[in-house]
Amino acid sequence: MPLPRLLLSRHYPEAVIARARRDYQVVLPEHDASANGDALIEQLQGVDGALISASNRFTATIFARLPAEVKIIASYSVGYEHVDLDAAKAKGVVITNSPDVLNDATADTALLLLLAASRRARECLQMVLNGDWVGWSPTHLLGKQPTGKRLGIIGMGRIGRAMAERCRALGMDIHYHNRSRLAADLEGDATYHATADELFRVADFLSIHCEMTPATTKLVNARTIALMPDAPVIVNTARGGIVDDEALLAALKSGRVAAAGLDVFDGEPKLHPGYLKAPTAFLLPHIGSATLDTRNAMGFRALDNLDAYFAGREPGDRLA
Repeated sequence: MPLPRLLLSRHYPEAVIARARRDYQVVLPEHDASANGDALIEQLQGVDGALISASNRFTATIFARLPAEVKIIASYSVGYEHVDLDAAKAKGVVITNSPDVLNDATADTALLLLLAASRRARECLQMVLNGDWVGWSPTHLLGKQPTGKRLGIIGMGRIGRAMAERCRALGMDIHYHNRSRLAADLEGDATYHATADELFRVADFLSIHCEMTPATTKLVNARTIALMPDAPVIVNTARGGIVDDEALLAALKSGRVAAAGLDVFDGEPKLHPGYLKAPTAFLLPHIGSATLDTRNAMGFRALDNLDAYFAGREPGDRLA
C-alpha cells in the first residue's frame, strides 16, 4: 500500500522533515514561505494531509476549494485561530494542533520579556551600542523591581502556570484570570479573579497567555489599562490582536504603562510603527517557542497526530 502523501507547508527542522520522509511521501515547497490563497490551494493538490504552520490561513474560502483527497490538517502550533474549525467540520476535515510541548520555551520567553522590559533593556542596549554611556550614576536608567509585586496572568493554562512557577522564584505574588478556576493542586498559592477587570485592578505586572477569541480581541485597551495600578509592565507572548496597539502606545508614551515586552504583534510580521519609536517597548520577533528542542517536539507532536489518523486511530490533539 503506498504511503500517504503529506504536504509540509514550511521548511521545518531537519529532524522533523527526516521523520516525515520516513513515513510519508513528502511534498516540500522549494522555498520556505507562507503560502496562502491560490498558492496554498496549489500546494494542496494531490496530497492526503498537510502539516501546516500558523502563517497558513485556512479560511472558509480555502475549505470550500480544498481538494477532496485532503483528509487531515495538522497545525504546527498551539493556537488555531488561523483555521476555521466550523468550515473544517462541514468539509469533514480533521484538524489537530500541537499543545504542551512548547510550555517551557514560551514561559522562558515571557520571563525574558518581563525582566528586559522592567529593567529597560532596550534603552540600555541602545545606549551602549551608540557609545552614549558615560558612566554609572545613582539614578541612571532606573527600572521596576518585580520582587514583591503582583503578577497578573490572563490565561492560566500550561504556559501560564509555567510562567507563574518562574515568577514565584522572583518573589512575585501570583494572581490570575481564567475561564474557570483551577483545581486546588494546580492553583497553589495563586489568587483567582472571576473577571478580567478584577485582575487588571491588581496587576503590577501583566502577562498574557490566553487564546485569541472574540472575547479576548483587544482585551488590553484604554479602558482596561486605566484599571491597572500605576506604571505597570505588560508582557504578551500569546497573540498580538489581544492588545490594542494604539492604546498601549499612548500609555507607554504618557508613562501610564512603564514598559511592555512583546513577542507577538497584530498583523505580524508587520507591526505598528509606533513600537519602533517607543524606547520602553522591548520587542522580539515571535520567538516564543524558538528552541531546537521545542520546534522538533512540535513537529513530532503534529506527526504523532498524523500517524494516528492514517493508522485508523483517533488523533490525540483533535480540534475538529
